Amino acid sequence: MTRTAPAIPNCKFPSHSDPRVWLLSSGASPTGIALSRQLLAHGDFVVFGVTPSDTSDSLAGRAADFTAFWTREVLVKEEWKTRARVVGLDARNMGHCQAAVAEVVTLFRRLDVLFCCSSQAIVGTVEELSSTSRSTTLIRDQFETNYFGHVNIIKAALPSMREKHSGHIILLSGITGHLGTPGLGVYCASQWAIEGFCDSLSYEVAPFNIKMTIVQPNLEIDILTNQITAAPQLPQYAQENNPAPLFREIIGGLLDRVDAIATTNESSNGHCDLGRFSSDEIISVYPQLSEGTKLQLLAETVNALAAIGGHDNPPARHIVGHEAVASVKEKLKTVSEELEDFVDVSCAVDLHQQVGDHQQESDEEAQNL
Repeated sequence: MTRTAPAIPNCKFPSHSDPRVWLLSSGASPTGIALSRQLLAHGDFVVFGVTPSDTSDSLAGRAADFTAFWTREVLVKEEWKTRARVVGLDARNMGHCQAAVAEVVTLFRRLDVLFCCSSQAIVGTVEELSSTSRSTTLIRDQFETNYFGHVNIIKAALPSMREKHSGHIILLSGITGHLGTPGLGVYCASQWAIEGFCDSLSYEVAPFNIKMTIVQPNLEIDILTNQITAAPQLPQYAQENNPAPLFREIIGGLLDRVDAIATTNESSNGHCDLGRFSSDEIISVYPQLSEGTKLQLLAETVNALAAIGGHDNPPARHIVGHEAVASVKEKLKTVSEELEDFVDVSCAVDLHQQVGDHQQESDEEAQNL
């Protein structure tokens, strides 16, 4: 199945003039590869952070994709080859993060844009992820990658950016930073946690001219371009027993439409039917998307990332795509309506206002006397 990328309108952000130096925390990911094509074509310098699994091919397809990109595209273009480097980077390890940033600065004298794009998704209800010690470990794994990994690489980059009095940190998140999704509770929690961290960080580093941007594309961008791990399903949450639209059903439909699925699980390295993630074992999958599907999924997001990165006045948040914008608007509308419905109750507990009203009444009584 081959699809052509949709037409993307011209970006409204100012065009870049000077080349930028980028560090991609997950350079072997489909997002990292697609983004780097635009960056290298523009004349930017790109450092790809890769983990051992990205080159050992522990999940089929990912290492092959990056190897093919590096050998068939980067190395054959002289103007790209001199501006691209690969560094070992497991963001869960602070030492790796510090070494990667140091190498970027040594090679190119500065780090302009740090792109945090490492991610994985843990699928399972709250109860399913608490049923065994192994499934509970998945919660820690989720936060190690989606929260602490980002925190580590950001902390490693800050001293260099602060010294240069310049820098831009971009976090690739998703609309799950706004919306809770049944069956993705732990994944959503990790997104909300890192977004809260970055929101606070933006105020702290603003005096050093360091910018912070959170980019939120549709849910499938992050889910279908990274590892997905599903906990064993409890019978109480099977579709016939629970009418809630759990993410197992949603992701099953998405996976049925992609070209192929490479799978690994705790007992077998073979392929199996993961249409609804209903296995009794913990299963990890890496969706193998055709090149056309990747282009279709990532086109809008990559265009926005390339346009935003390194600008003097980038947006604090950028939501990508009509569907994502509509979803966030609907959530904000619901919050606003509920706030109005209970505004009297909310304000009734305002102690400061009550004291002020009581003082005003006392003043009026004193004047009447």
